[in-house]
Amino acid sequence: MFLDIYDVIVVGGGHAGVEAAAACSKMGSKTLLVTTNLQTIGKMSCNPAIGGIAKGQIIREIDALGGYSGIIADYSTIQFRMLNKSKGPAMWSPRAQCDRKLFSYYWKFFLEKKIQLDLYQDTVTSLLVKQYKVEGVKTCFGLKIKGKSVILTNGTFLNGKIHIGKIEINGGRIEEKEVKGITEQLTKDFGFKFGRMKTGTSPRVDGRSLNYEKMNVQNGDIDPRKFSFFYKTKKLEKQIKCYITYTNKKVHDFIRHNFIYSPIYTGSIKGISPRYCPSIEEKVFRFSDKNEHTIFIEPEGWNTTEVYINGFSTSFSEKIQCKSLKQIPGFEKIKILKPGYAIEYDYFPPEQLKATLESKIIENLFFAGQINGTTGYEEAAAQGLMAGINVHLKINGKEPLILKRNQAYIGVLIDDLVTKGTKEPYRMFTSRAEYRMLLRQDNADERLTPIGYNIGLISKEKITLLDKKKSKIEKCMYFFQNKNFDPKTINPILCAKKSPKIYHNKKIESILARSNIDIQDIIFIPFLMEEIKKNDFSQEILEQVSIRIKYKGYINREKENAKKLSRLENLKIPDNFNYNSLQSLSSEAREKLDYYRPISLAQASRISGISPSDLSILLIYMGH
Repeated sequence: MFLDIYDVIVVGGGHAGVEAAAACSKMGSKTLLVTTNLQTIGKMSCNPAIGGIAKGQIIREIDALGGYSGIIADYSTIQFRMLNKSKGPAMWSPRAQCDRKLFSYYWKFFLEKKIQLDLYQDTVTSLLVKQYKVEGVKTCFGLKIKGKSVILTNGTFLNGKIHIGKIEINGGRIEEKEVKGITEQLTKDFGFKFGRMKTGTSPRVDGRSLNYEKMNVQNGDIDPRKFSFFYKTKKLEKQIKCYITYTNKKVHDFIRHNFIYSPIYTGSIKGISPRYCPSIEEKVFRFSDKNEHTIFIEPEGWNTTEVYINGFSTSFSEKIQCKSLKQIPGFEKIKILKPGYAIEYDYFPPEQLKATLESKIIENLFFAGQINGTTGYEEAAAQGLMAGINVHLKINGKEPLILKRNQAYIGVLIDDLVTKGTKEPYRMFTSRAEYRMLLRQDNADERLTPIGYNIGLISKEKITLLDKKKSKIEKCMYFFQNKNFDPKTINPILCAKKSPKIYHNKKIESILARSNIDIQDIIFIPFLMEEIKKNDFSQEILEQVSIRIKYKGYINREKENAKKLSRLENLKIPDNFNYNSLQSLSSEAREKLDYYRPISLAQASRISGISPSDLSILLIYMGH
């Protein structure tokens, strides 16, 4: 039934688990994915959407490296929007509303195509460990399965507890059992630290019971994009509408009156809640000055009336949920199909991990996803991909892949986790990235696809496509930098845009560099249209060229800052460096450096409490 020994055993089939299993099997490792239910692989437990602010950038990075989340999202999209288009390109973030069932279906479909991957339905309850090196897993059926390495991606299942009003159910997801044994083994036998976190989900309702005429329509983009750079799915000709409505003072007063029945305020819930995705109870309590909160009505798929109520995560009883919702415009005759609920679960503070996501305590044991204290499909998928990559590289004696903060949002995410840890559910934002002008969603392929190719996740064909794209960008840039607009041609457009007229010929680049002139304002000029058509410059190419011209100063400044950081990144600290021998370091620095074990001077500099003088001392002792 099983191989004598697997290269990799992945525990859990959520967003982290499926990316991990896909990556290491694609790279050539004999892989086993063990999950409690094979029918819920890649399930969207919360809202049926992928991407969003900073999260969309992560999905494009996953795709650029050779992961699958973007492809799966493209196959199951029912509405696509590029968020933050009114802001600078560093903030543009793709988001897709997805068909929940199709998303899970396509994940299973793609995984079943992997020759090196076995799937098995069972629950892992403990690890097989010898002399602090993992050797496999043990399941609730009593099976012992051997593996050279293990990736834990347990999501919310470790000692999960669901709260709906006074009702408490042991489970990792509604109607799915919790997992016991792993936390107990890791803490008692090996000294791991763990904590409890809380997340939640909103009620699902019957869309036929809603009055959409009282809501605002939220349409998708007229020209919807895709997440995947290379894997082309059918164009999204039709999109499903989403809607927006708002809570009001009446709703808030009712919720305040019922605070005493919320598990959050009765003390039943002990886990730490997400700061940036609070329940409706927490919103009303924490933002008492606000008279309304936005409610997003998100369809669950093409062929269902089920609708997700985004913005109304709650742990109230179903009765209170229903009464609260009925006071929101358009919800007067609401029919709840599934109540919202809160869930508490175990997580392991991620500072116990190396930058590869391997445990510092047990060799060849990797952690990815919500078990590391993150929240969100995208953050989990990114960690799963990186754990899958690094476990394959480790067991094959190759150098690890550690993305830098100036290379990818994924690099920022993992560095934040292992360097700073987290005491609340971690969510990615564009503000967390110092180099977000370099880490745009549109150039993820240029940043990461060559890396994916070098490690065996990207095909030669895709590298060839990337090279052609880069060549076209350079050709278009050259044209814009060397061809002129004459006053007669361009001044009518400049006047219409309230931009100063020109009196002599000006390079296209200098006109496009103006803040109030967009690429769409000038591409219909005949000689420019002819050049675009002749060279087949796509909208994507024109957009990238426009960004490079308009934001040249910002981009160059970030590149210079990144170069300075690279010097510290390249100053590696030996694994066995004895910080306690350096009495000239502050006691706080010795303690923290010994605990976090940074791999470079740059990572050491990001640890809270490490001063510039501490870094200077390290530089001297390391001979720099």
